[in-house]
Amino acid sequence: MNNHKTVSFDNEPLILVDADDNVTGYETKVNAHLGDGLLHRAFSIFLFTEDDQVLLQQRSGKKPLWPLYWSNSCCSHPRKGETYEQAVHRRLREELTIDADLEYLYRFEYHAVFGDAGSEHELCSVFVGKVPAPVRIDVNPSEIAAWRWMPSAAVDRLIADEPDAVTPWFVMEWQRLRTEFRETIAGLRPRGMISAA
Repeated sequence: MNNHKTVSFDNEPLILVDADDNVTGYETKVNAHLGDGLLHRAFSIFLFTEDDQVLLQQRSGKKPLWPLYWSNSCCSHPRKGETYEQAVHRRLREELTIDADLEYLYRFEYHAVFGDAGSEHELCSVFVGKVPAPVRIDVNPSEIAAWRWMPSAAVDRLIADEPDAVTPWFVMEWQRLRTEFRETIAGLRPRGMISAA
């Protein structure tokens, strides 16, 4: 099924911030990622099942930064006038055609350069949720080339064995989830998951 619309636009107004997440201005998505990039708000979502699998997505080949790299379940940016809470649920529906209760874990700043194409310079908030398995997912092909559920141990091996196949922010986030937040994730219960179709 493919009833999806294009949901990412070069002229999206992203929220520029300082290191403490204070708003400093706004810039289009394309300009915020040029050169070394401008620090802006972003978020990453990890969806788990009760049997310790996590949803990974392979980014669309049309993405200007890290195309066809494997990454976490869903990630994007709040837009001008939008809260984190509004943005994370909007993006789940747009990319995966589902929604779920999410728990905020932490925020971190990172900077990663993708050759001459541009950079990610983000203050990224990380959210996790647990969904019942199996979950019917209808991915947006303009955003996602492929997807798969993987046991956490297999994700560890993927990152170790194929470091050039995964996005840098995903690696940083996953390592912290595995070292600092295992108990939190294990304690999550599937709740609030709905099909947005």
